[in-house]
Amino acid sequence: MTSPRFFNTLLALLLLLAISQPASAAITLYDKEAITFTVDGFFNTFYVNSSSDNKIASPNTDRDQARIKMGFLPNYIGFNFSKQAGDLKLGGRSSFWVSINDSDDKTKAGDSKATVTGIDVRQFYGTVDAAWGQVLIGKDFGLFNRSNIFLDEILLGYGKVSDTLGLVDGGGVSFGNIGSGYIYPLPTAQITYRSPDVSGFKLAIGLLDPSHTAGAGSEENMPRIESELTFNKKIGEGSLTAWTNFMYQKSKVDSGKSVQTSGFGYGLQGKIAGFGLTASGFNASGAGWLAGPGGDTSLGLPVVGAKDEIDSNGYLVQGSYTYGPARLVASYGQTKVDYGTVFTGNLKDTTTTGAVFFAVNSALNLVAEYNVNEIKLVSGLKEKTNTIALGATLGF
Repeated sequence: MTSPRFFNTLLALLLLLAISQPASAAITLYDKEAITFTVDGFFNTFYVNSSSDNKIASPNTDRDQARIKMGFLPNYIGFNFSKQAGDLKLGGRSSFWVSINDSDDKTKAGDSKATVTGIDVRQFYGTVDAAWGQVLIGKDFGLFNRSNIFLDEILLGYGKVSDTLGLVDGGGVSFGNIGSGYIYPLPTAQITYRSPDVSGFKLAIGLLDPSHTAGAGSEENMPRIESELTFNKKIGEGSLTAWTNFMYQKSKVDSGKSVQTSGFGYGLQGKIAGFGLTASGFNASGAGWLAGPGGDTSLGLPVVGAKDEIDSNGYLVQGSYTYGPARLVASYGQTKVDYGTVFTGNLKDTTTTGAVFFAVNSALNLVAEYNVNEIKLVSGLKEKTNTIALGATLGF
């Protein structure tokens, strides 16, 4: 007998096809006298059905949950400014990221702000460009694992959720491959220099606002250093992209003990004749599991154990094939974390994804995705979550 879940999924897909309409092009609001001002935006929504088998929680919980949520990349609107001033090109960007995943939170008892949605300002920076390169001042995504995530083939998809991370219900976002392949490059205040393109190579090196990795009272007398070296080259009808990135920071606690945060990331992506292959990875110490030294501590996850910094490493392997308007993606990512006594020892987080992206036009895409996430502790306890996501993305 056909299951109700199948009919729910089919109904969501039919509704998705019914609402598909041509999208708007990019918008230039002002372009005069060497001054330009443009606006861009991205919108997405998914019907999601998750089935979780959770042996980590006590008591054990097995449940199916249907949601209407946004995907891995949140909805946003961005404003861009540029002005030519002699030999210098001055620019700036501000982007405001909005969640539609807070619907469930607004129905809690005692919450009188049922229609209030938070706005997350992930980018707010100015730039100075010249023949010698670019300097960025302000808030932007970090450099460590930056290309690992931005070149993820399912960036515009949905990705993993789990009850262990509090992501299944409406209040939390999906995590894509964060925590099972790479660490999220948390937006951070920074001063970053980017070199000009030299035979396909570009270097970025930045001083970032350091994180209190050793607790709220820790001392950081130097900024965090992050860098990324990228290489891009066209090869006939194909392309090759390679990158390495780096992070280092030191903190001190009252006892005088030093806590060092460091990480090294790398990756390679090649595309030819419709086929694509992406492989990336990282090794880190004192950087946590999900969102780096600042993000993990704010989530209540440690980056320092009882005796030493917590080690983590991961990799992501993806294959894709594009035929006409359709793009097929197969993806597998894994992260291992050595938590010592936390989470009953070591932790392993894996995500397997199959996705289909269909381009209605240059701005509108339909997405169908099946995702399996497994979080396993060294004790053998684990949570396995199977997710079907059907959605649409619209960008201008």
